[in-house]
Amino acid sequence: MPAFNEQATIERVLKKLISLPLDEREIIVVDDGSTDQTAQIVRRFCEMHQTVKLFATPKNQGKTAAISKAIAESTGDVIIVQDADLEYDPDEIPDVIAPILQGVADVVYGSRFLVKRASRVLYYYHYLANTFLTCLSNVLTNRNMSDIETCYKAFHRDVIFPMELCSKGFGMEVEITAMVCKTRARTYEVPISYYGRTYEEGKKIWTMDGIAAIWYILYFNLAHPFTGRGRDYIAKVNASLVERHKLQS
Repeated sequence: MPAFNEQATIERVLKKLISLPLDEREIIVVDDGSTDQTAQIVRRFCEMHQTVKLFATPKNQGKTAAISKAIAESTGDVIIVQDADLEYDPDEIPDVIAPILQGVADVVYGSRFLVKRASRVLYYYHYLANTFLTCLSNVLTNRNMSDIETCYKAFHRDVIFPMELCSKGFGMEVEITAMVCKTRARTYEVPISYYGRTYEEGKKIWTMDGIAAIWYILYFNLAHPFTGRGRDYIAKVNASLVERHKLQS
């Protein structure tokens, strides 16, 4: 869970994550240079719950760097991204990871645009931008995904751990989607609720993030898979998935 100045919500998120009906869990929080009480709140949870771990960066490095750190420190077989702002309800995590636990999926995206339980009505321009980015991505990946910009992305460890993220800011959404689609990973979507925030409430994505996403879509679909790092990732994941799929069949 990446966190940057989320003192207003992070306590509620952690309480929800701790109370989930899961046999095992590992909650890794990366405080990305917060200047408020975010890190102090998480430290209190660490003292009370061994499942909560905090890693802090001295200055803000962006969501991609925070997620990279969290993945590197993770030990579980199933990894899911959770934002600290309560735009996504942790109570829905069991539904998102269910296809992986059932052995039918390697990657699951929680889509805000499939049949949904609840969704706050907010910015139409954000919807248009997300639809355009998802459509452009789908043209290049040949996948019929509905929401590549969703926070809720769940992975079997074999798929995400070998990935060396090299994008910046919010570019990881595009980078992960492009690279996963170049592998044999079985990808599913499930409907989720979405409780979006306004900019006054702390929303952090801006117009330039959308413009950067177009560049990332082109680069990570048309160039990066053919670099040494890209080829190594695809080969490692495919080798792992071939063996795991055999065991599951």
